[in-house]
Amino acid sequence: MSRVGRVERTTKETSVVVEIDLDGSGKVDVSTGVGFYDHMLDQLGRHGLFDLTVKTEGDLHIDSHHTIEDTALALGAAFKQALGDKVGIYRFGNCTVPLDESLAQVTVDLSGRPYLVHTEPEKMAPMIGEYDTTMTRHILESFVAQAQIALHVHVPYGRNAHHIVECQFKALARALRYASERDPRAAGILPSTKGAL
Repeated sequence: MSRVGRVERTTKETSVVVEIDLDGSGKVDVSTGVGFYDHMLDQLGRHGLFDLTVKTEGDLHIDSHHTIEDTALALGAAFKQALGDKVGIYRFGNCTVPLDESLAQVTVDLSGRPYLVHTEPEKMAPMIGEYDTTMTRHILESFVAQAQIALHVHVPYGRNAHHIVECQFKALARALRYASERDPRAAGILPSTKGAL
């Protein structure tokens, strides 16, 4: 059964189309107009082995906030759609990824309940190109709200802002991949004692 999600989101501020295949091979085609964000979404697809297409046109003449936020919302909704009924998946996933001097630890529960815990080093550089580094948490908040997952992201140390953000996306990709993969020992079983996720 195909596990593909497709979401179109159009507002006065942005127009977004996201397609994701959870059982892909890491083929990525992303264009948001925000170069560093494109780079992070590329990490998400490639390291998650998700086929990911993102096409966003936003009001970048104002700033990148709406473009980044609405893309994250659509991505979360598409991920939830692709998960389907969640029968037979592992449900939980975690990954720790170093990137030179930075380290990210990510744990996810595809629980059906949105919750985010996010920590990263203080006094990061405020910008990476046109990317506002305070947006990383907002991306995760938006994604979690629509995907309806519990997500813990912890960066205990790091100096370079690029590395701090990138290792989060790489670890997130792997944690989502592990959690959403099918467990051969649990075929046909919903991974919940409640009977619902």
